Amino acid sequence: MSSGGAPGLHGMTRIIADISVSLDGFVTGPDPGPDNGLGTGGEGLHTWAFSNDPDDQRLLRQATARSGAVVLGRRLFDVVDGPDGWSDDLGYGAGEVGKPAFVVVTSSAPESVRLTDLDWTFVTTGIADAVTAARERAEAASAAAGTDLDVVLMGGGATVASAIEAGLVDALLLHLSPVLLGAGTPLFTGATPRTLVQRGAVTTTTATHLTYDVGRPAAGG
Repeated sequence: MSSGGAPGLHGMTRIIADISVSLDGFVTGPDPGPDNGLGTGGEGLHTWAFSNDPDDQRLLRQATARSGAVVLGRRLFDVVDGPDGWSDDLGYGAGEVGKPAFVVVTSSAPESVRLTDLDWTFVTTGIADAVTAARERAEAASAAAGTDLDVVLMGGGATVASAIEAGLVDALLLHLSPVLLGAGTPLFTGATPRTLVQRGAVTTTTATHLTYDVGRPAAGG
């Protein structure tokens, strides 16, 4: 199997950043907001997630199956918990038997949560503490399941980029979508130079799925 990033590769919980990106490096189109989560034209980033291509479907199933806990930023939380966000039929692990714990990086916890059937933790002390909290949840889920489960950073772009910058990420799974958005939320801006090790590439009709091991910053970076 050429997807790389297999769960339990090192016999432990790994931190995996998993995000869709355009050919010109954006993870949303212009003007994203609670009612327009992917920005103008950004829906094309996730065409692969709804395709009938068996490799796309397999990668989506693998991502859900390996998730012991999921980290997301506050902007993304506001989108998925908003009135037009996730539902029983649409969302992370929709239709699956079990759903992972979710950890939200935020400056302040929301006053209320719509998706009360999901396990939410709100961390107000930064990305490192959020990843630590998620790792504890994932390790507990791993012990209960009898298999290695991972922490998945699903976005948004600032959350993924800050986690990589802080050296918290073991692997990066990029879903490179064949769209040019022209503007939007960039994934990497002013990042510390570093070399990644490519572990897998799966090409489908809708995306190129790239798996990298994330190394430490380049010397002198």
